Amino acid sequence: MLDYVVIGGAQAGLAMAYHLKMMKKEFVVLDGEKEIGASWLNRWDSLKLFTPTQYNHLPGLKFNAPKGHYPTKVEVANYFKLYVKEFAIPVQLNTLVTAVRKTEEGFFITHKDGELAAKNVVIATGPFHTPYTPPCNTKIADNVLQMHSNYYKGVHQLQDGDALVVGGGDSGYQILNEISKDASRTVYFSGDTTVKSIPQHFLGKTIWWWFTLVGFLSYSKYSWIGKKINSSTQPVIGTDVKEILSRKNVISVGRTKDALQNEIVFKTKKVSTIKNIVWATGYRPNFKWIEGLELDADSYPKNYRGVSNITGLYFIGLPWMFTRGSATLGGVSKDASYLASVMQDND
Repeated sequence: MLDYVVIGGAQAGLAMAYHLKMMKKEFVVLDGEKEIGASWLNRWDSLKLFTPTQYNHLPGLKFNAPKGHYPTKVEVANYFKLYVKEFAIPVQLNTLVTAVRKTEEGFFITHKDGELAAKNVVIATGPFHTPYTPPCNTKIADNVLQMHSNYYKGVHQLQDGDALVVGGGDSGYQILNEISKDASRTVYFSGDTTVKSIPQHFLGKTIWWWFTLVGFLSYSKYSWIGKKINSSTQPVIGTDVKEILSRKNVISVGRTKDALQNEIVFKTKKVSTIKNIVWATGYRPNFKWIEGLELDADSYPKNYRGVSNITGLYFIGLPWMFTRGSATLGGVSKDASYLASVMQDND
C-alpha cells in the first residue's frame, strides 16, 4: 500500500509531488493523458500564459525563460516534463481514474487497467472537467460547425462563412480576437461586452507586479475583500476588449437564447448565416467518481484549504480553493506547501 496516490499530473499534481518527494513518501502520480503537459498542449495553438516567467515557478525549480517572457503552451509542457525528470517524480500515464473509495484498510483507486491502494489520496485534476455547451446547441443544423473552446486549435479548423463566439471570459475574447483578424469574415459575439480589460503592463511594471504589491492574489476567500473579489466579474487580462469589439466585422448580439436549424436567436436579433460556432462557455466540475464526498452548491468538494471531509483525502488546484491564485501555475505552490505541512502533522 502506497503512502499517497496523486491523481492529476499538471501543475497542481506536480507541486504536490515535489513535497511528497521531499517528505520521502512512497507515492505515484496518475494521469489519464499520454504525456506530461497534455492538458496544456491540447488547447488552442496560439495560447500563451497571462503571467510572465517570474510568476510561473513551481516549488524547487524556476521556469527557465527570460524575465518578462509570456510562455507558450509548449514551453509550459516542456517545463513540466523537465520538472518530472529533475525530481524523478514517479508518474503513471494513460491511467484514467474512474473511482476512489475509502475502506477500513485505506483508499482504493480504480482505473481502466486495475486498482491501486493507498493510505492517502490527493485529487489534483484541476478546475476544467466537463466542457459545457448550452442545451440549444442540439437544435442547430448539422451543416453548422460547432466546437467547444476545449477543442479549438485555430482558425484553420473553421469552414468558410460567418462565425459565432459565445462566452465573454479570457478564452472567449482571445478566440474572438484571433478569428476576427480576418476582416473578410463576419464574427458575431455573444457575451459580456461590459467586462473590464486590464493591460499586461502599467507604468513600466507588469500587472502581476501590481497584483502582488496590493495582495490581489493573496486575499483569503474567507476574508471580506476576498469575498468581494470572488463575487465580482473577473477582468480580461492582456486582451484589448474595446478594440476587438470596435472592429467592423465584429457584431455583438447579446445572450444566445435559442436556435432552430440555421436560425440562431440572440437577445438583440436573429441570424441565419452562421457557419461556425465556438462555445467558450466554460466547464462543469465532475467529482462523482469519489465515493462519500460532500459537494458544495457549485458541485465542488467541500474542503478547507484542500482538506476534505474524508480523512486522508486532499484537494489541490481548485478555483478559489483559498485565494484567487489557487488554480494558477504561479499560485498553486502556496497551497501545496500548506497541504504538505498538514500531511506531516497528520502522519
